[in-house]
Amino acid sequence: QLQLVESGGGSAQPGGSLRLSCAASGLILKYYVIGWFRQAPGKAREGVSCISSRDGSTNYADSVKGRFTISRDNAKNTVYLEMNSLKPDDTAVYYCAADWSPSPTICSAADGERRYEYWGQGTQVTVSS
Repeated sequence: QLQLVESGGGSAQPGGSLRLSCAASGLILKYYVIGWFRQAPGKAREGVSCISSRDGSTNYADSVKGRFTISRDNAKNTVYLEMNSLKPDDTAVYYCAADWSPSPTICSAADGERRYEYWGQGTQVTVSS
């Protein structure tokens, strides 16, 4: 069964940090483009970051550039989103998604949801004082 499971969400104060994990079963993540998306209440889902298949190049939305870092641990078959200098505007449900890309494929955080075939269930991140 193909499955993505996010974890690591929770509450943080402004300026704080959280690390989200996206663990996969039934998929070998290095052959997939992995994207992180988020959806705040009343807003559309937006792309936050992505990591390309094979070479692991990364891309970020302007709103998180310099604060968030995406990475992949092939041995653990897990993708991470390290979030630093958190702001209240980062409050949202965060989702990871996978796009089958066995050939080296670049990605953009601006790629739409329809690129991705597999989605996790989401994890809540709340930033408030």
